[in-house]
Amino acid sequence: MFYYLLKHVLLGPLLRLFFRPRIEGLDNVPASGPAIVAGNHLSFSDHFLMPAMLKRRITFLAKAEYFTGPGIKGRLTAAFFRSAGQIPVDRSGKDAGQAAIREGLGVLRKGELLGIYPEGTRSHDGRLYKGKVGVAVMALKAGVPVVPCAMIGTFEAQPPGKVIPNVHPVVIRFGKPLDFSRYAGMENEKAILRAVTDEIMYAILTLSEQEYVDQYAAVVKAEETASKGERERRFPRAPLG
Repeated sequence: MFYYLLKHVLLGPLLRLFFRPRIEGLDNVPASGPAIVAGNHLSFSDHFLMPAMLKRRITFLAKAEYFTGPGIKGRLTAAFFRSAGQIPVDRSGKDAGQAAIREGLGVLRKGELLGIYPEGTRSHDGRLYKGKVGVAVMALKAGVPVVPCAMIGTFEAQPPGKVIPNVHPVVIRFGKPLDFSRYAGMENEKAILRAVTDEIMYAILTLSEQEYVDQYAAVVKAEETASKGERERRFPRAPLG
């Protein structure tokens, strides 16, 4: 109930008014039955814009940190995501990844739409990064189509670290569903999972026209953070005054 209240009464109209998003290819999202919507992830606002524009309800696998934050802000954020029907996912290891897959398959078995960001985290620089194979595992195990989606303009509207979004045009573009039935029963083949994931990422890339980086976003972020820390250690800023 809270999901539809947000979508149609509270958040949805506000998002439409503020961002005035243009939707392309909405008919590519199946009107019924289970399917995965796989998109790029540029901004915190992605979590709200896509669901607000879809006719059907969609459940996202959201990072567990949204449900475990400290203080009043953390409790409010957790309550918001739970009320909106989003599922917390621990991203700290292989076992956590298996738990996310189980949760996602549960959504698909109920005949619903599952939203997932194959990159595993937000892009910190607006580029599209290598996808993780969990999306392929779920698509093959559940035997469902994957609808590629590109969020365009949300990085400029609300880049990482910005709380209040900018007024910036946004486009949400859905591609034709990808059918992987030819790989049925091969969800344990690493080469197949990589090929399926890469096909999904290429479809997202074609829609978004981003620059592609053939590395995992989390690895690049960690390397850049470590490099920045090393530079600051070697060349500390002089104190003011």
